[in-house]
Amino acid sequence: MSATGDAGPPEARRDAGGVGGEADEKRVTWAELYFDLVFVFAITQVSGLLHHHHDATGLARALVVFVPVYWCWVGTTVQANIRDVDNLRDRLGILAVGLAGLFMALAVPGAYGGRGVLLGAAYWLARLVLLLLLIRLPGVWRGPYGAGVLVSGPLLVVGGLLPDGPRLALWAAAALCDLAAPLVFRRRLAAVAYHPSHMPERFALFLLVALGESIVGIGGTAAGARLDMAELAAVAVAFTISAGLWWQYFVYAADAMRYAVEVADSRRDVVRRIFQYGHLALAAGVIGVAVGFGETVADPWQALGPGSVALLYGGCGLYLLTFGYTRWMMFRKVAATRLGAAAVVLGLAPAVVRLPALAVLVALAVLLVALNVVEHVRVVRAAGSGPAPVAPSGSALPVVPAGAPLPGGSALPSAASAASAE
Repeated sequence: MSATGDAGPPEARRDAGGVGGEADEKRVTWAELYFDLVFVFAITQVSGLLHHHHDATGLARALVVFVPVYWCWVGTTVQANIRDVDNLRDRLGILAVGLAGLFMALAVPGAYGGRGVLLGAAYWLARLVLLLLLIRLPGVWRGPYGAGVLVSGPLLVVGGLLPDGPRLALWAAAALCDLAAPLVFRRRLAAVAYHPSHMPERFALFLLVALGESIVGIGGTAAGARLDMAELAAVAVAFTISAGLWWQYFVYAADAMRYAVEVADSRRDVVRRIFQYGHLALAAGVIGVAVGFGETVADPWQALGPGSVALLYGGCGLYLLTFGYTRWMMFRKVAATRLGAAAVVLGLAPAVVRLPALAVLVALAVLLVALNVVEHVRVVRAAGSGPAPVAPSGSALPVVPAGAPLPGGSALPSAASAASAE
């Protein structure tokens, strides 16, 4: 089996073809969960960078820094998915990547100052460790792991030596290199044997880490406030928004994503489109909302201004729009309710700029609660209408009754969760 190298014989490629060659269910290891703790801190650091610069340039800077942080996590997750990492060598390797990730997180606040080289060198070290963990696999240099060591890592280091403008340009090129690698090496990745249960769980955990940052955005600001009735109300409403975002994914989407990767004709494409790319957008949207919370809870009666509203409403809109993308990639269906809700959120943004922060939060919370209620009603109706549940956004899953065995021995999720198929 080749992780990133030659396509290999047809029997080796069956894994990427989904239903024909199911592997035993793979569980997330304790080393991976400990590794995730580093990225709790890293996401907090990225949020802090965005907190100080709300304009378009600030968004670009934060995104360019977030991509290598995210891609470091993705590279570790993929290598843990395709191999048995519950052994001494791989545990030490994962911890080494975690240390490099911690160095990256420490560099983020000064990434565009004196810590640019530290960010690039830490990323390069992480990619080198990941390549060494896979070095025995043939063709590993001719794929995303090799590209990280030979191209994006050096670009980040050299960028850290340059002035602000050229640094941003070179780092953007490095980010594009990482993001394009799975597409460029698509044919070589055909031999990768992805474990269908492990991959959805890992990316769901990463999104949960990002959602945790929204709680930090609420509580971190509120802890130093007077905590009068208005501020407590803002905390409650902001938490409702965070919970609404959680509900959209973990109640209506997570099981469907696992189902999609289990039955896909090409797991390679599902992993690339839904998990590697889709979850980047989901996490970015949540981080924007989290930074927006910090502004709203601080002074519930003050108008937010366009920058904070753009983060709060724009982040929520991006989050909902991404579900339209994932549904289409998985089932070629339109996520009508979520796309409609995203359009309303983005359309409201200019209108709420001058409103008090509490009113801005309430409007967004009401919309998210209404969206979840609508989707819940559609799930309940679908559950009682027959064995082929209709998704909340108006699409249908493949005609497999709830509880019926899927290829590989698992079962289709219950109507309450599978019907969404987001």
